[in-house]
Amino acid sequence: MNSSTRFKLSFMMFLEFFIWGAWFVTLGTFLANNLKATGSESATVFSTQSWGAIIAPFIIGLIADRYFNAEKILGILHLAGAFLMYQMYQATDVSVFYPYVLVYMILYMPTLALVNSVSFNQMKDPEKEFSNIRVFGTIGWIIAGLSISFLFHWDSAENIQAGMLKNTFLLAGIASAVLGLFSFALPATPPKAVKGEKVKVGELLGLDALKLLKDKNFAIFFISAILICIPLAFYYQNAGLFLATIGVDNPTGKMAIGQISEAAFLLLIPVFFKRYGFKKTILVGMLAWAVRYVLFAYGNAGDLAFMLLLGIALHGICYDFFFVSGQIYTNSKAGDRYKSSAQGLITLATYGVGMLIGFEVAGMITDTYKTGDSVQWQMVWLIPAGIAAVVFLLFAVLFNDKKEKEIPATI
Repeated sequence: MNSSTRFKLSFMMFLEFFIWGAWFVTLGTFLANNLKATGSESATVFSTQSWGAIIAPFIIGLIADRYFNAEKILGILHLAGAFLMYQMYQATDVSVFYPYVLVYMILYMPTLALVNSVSFNQMKDPEKEFSNIRVFGTIGWIIAGLSISFLFHWDSAENIQAGMLKNTFLLAGIASAVLGLFSFALPATPPKAVKGEKVKVGELLGLDALKLLKDKNFAIFFISAILICIPLAFYYQNAGLFLATIGVDNPTGKMAIGQISEAAFLLLIPVFFKRYGFKKTILVGMLAWAVRYVLFAYGNAGDLAFMLLLGIALHGICYDFFFVSGQIYTNSKAGDRYKSSAQGLITLATYGVGMLIGFEVAGMITDTYKTGDSVQWQMVWLIPAGIAAVVFLLFAVLFNDKKEKEIPATI
């Protein structure tokens, strides 16, 4: 890969995740303070991510894979996203905001697959080259968070009260417009599928990989993956709002510690796989969810602030050791015939069904423990900690890893 192509792909990844990190981390705080949303209303807004994940395979499978170059679709989707971001920036009510964020997420979620397609198309050895490109996405997310906290200070207590968080949508919109225009300068990525070839809905959603559920261990993992997304949704929906509400300084910037952790622990997965096997690796990930929420429940912005920072730093173990390990496990179980379908099925189950249930539960729990403008955060965090602990125990007892220890530890 020449230096020009490497730069283009790296800049593409940087902007792709800068856009997401620029508004999604502070969304819960924005909804509660700017739009006065209830927990249930916030859950409805956050669930747009799940609907986007469910609909994304149709956009990729029916359009990108068959009719148009991936980089051109990427450009069009991000230009449309820039317009929608501006509409979200101007919204003053949840009922006005919701349609725009719903359409935006339906358009944005497919771009996550498109940037991968554009990248892979330029690589001779993706296993060695992709991580060096993808890391710029993590850097983009981190830079977005640091900018909001330490450059613009939009998440300071006084600026939150002044309604400045809406500027995050303007920032994301500008970045989306830049990426939209830049996408047309990316290397050409023509459609792979043969025109006129019949499309099977089951293949698009990964439903043909349901045959894998006949394997008891895979079925247990599949159900556990859906269930663990319930506590995951609590983090996405409430963490930013929680930190801002209890008075943590520069909460968005400090949440970027989670992405730094994610990048670091990604490198440790092969070591854990080789030494401890799949079951123990994924159990560590599950346990980390329970521990992190206990830390959130009993930490504070004062002398126990280190507990909150430690909870944020656990994000790398929480995400990588469960979700990335799960993707590797799924790939090993699927075989050549069902590799793509199996990954599509897991994505649909987790970011689609699992997160959809999770956001609904998180919104209901938040409303249950909210009195006026005050939230009993300890209970809001102890409940998902309990859910994660139950999933941990069920997986530990029911999953038999005697035949799973030969999973290749490659990413």
